[in-house]
Amino acid sequence: MNRDAFAGFHPIVNMMYFVVVVGFSMFFTHPVCLGTSLVCAFVYSVYLNGRKAVRFTLVFMLPMMIATAMLNPLFNHEGSTILTYLPGGNPLTLESVLYGVAAAVMLVTVISWFSCINAVMTTDKFVYLFGRVAPALSLMLAMALRFVPRFKAQLKVISDAQKCVGRDASDGNLLQKAGHGIRILSIMVTWSLENAIETADSMKSRGYGLPGRTAFSIYRFDKRDRAALVLILACAAHVAAGAATGGLYFRYFPTIKGVWGTPYAISIFVAYLALCAVPIVINFREDLVWKPIASKA
Repeated sequence: MNRDAFAGFHPIVNMMYFVVVVGFSMFFTHPVCLGTSLVCAFVYSVYLNGRKAVRFTLVFMLPMMIATAMLNPLFNHEGSTILTYLPGGNPLTLESVLYGVAAAVMLVTVISWFSCINAVMTTDKFVYLFGRVAPALSLMLAMALRFVPRFKAQLKVISDAQKCVGRDASDGNLLQKAGHGIRILSIMVTWSLENAIETADSMKSRGYGLPGRTAFSIYRFDKRDRAALVLILACAAHVAAGAATGGLYFRYFPTIKGVWGTPYAISIFVAYLALCAVPIVINFREDLVWKPIASKA
């Protein structure tokens, strides 16, 4: 895992970037946009999580992409280019195959971006952004984001404790293993409920959500954040305007047709690449500056 320079920007910059990128990734079906977003999401997730991201992609994401791409032609038979006929007599069309690939790429891309969000948008950033506007929502988001890692850590603690007394889920016969697993699950559910109640009581005792309550914050919006936000908004505005005016037009049915090599379309593709690559470029530039300094230290 590398030190993420983009995560050091103001939470507003981080949130705006991910809202725009995830939103565009969910709605743009142009192959150039899909490929650009997928590559940038994969590169950024690998930068953030290292080998774990590569392993997760190969073990889970790639099989899910293949399965999604193969399932769509089995149920979607639209399109005019017939490749062959399935055993049931339905046609297998080129358009349905390519649409299945596009849908699979979109699904994997969005999941990859959310893995990046989970690494960059910490609980304190959500509380900072939404604490005054929607205190209950920000508290729920903060608790939800930190629930999974805390649950995993506590599960390991409980499993190790149960293993010491011979009650781990791997001990005994099948019935005993099931009983031990249910006991561990029961302990975990009890712990999670008690933890949620303690957190709610603690926040209530501190006056969280009351009018006029102030909170300490280490975030300051400086020139660097302003420049990054202007770049993100400028690229997003150009891409959104291009999509609204048909610059990203692409269809899969009944025939494949779309905008590709016009100067306007190329400018939109470049802006979309610049938008998706913002954290990658920031981190690359930061590494070029600091790694030589760290090697001399």
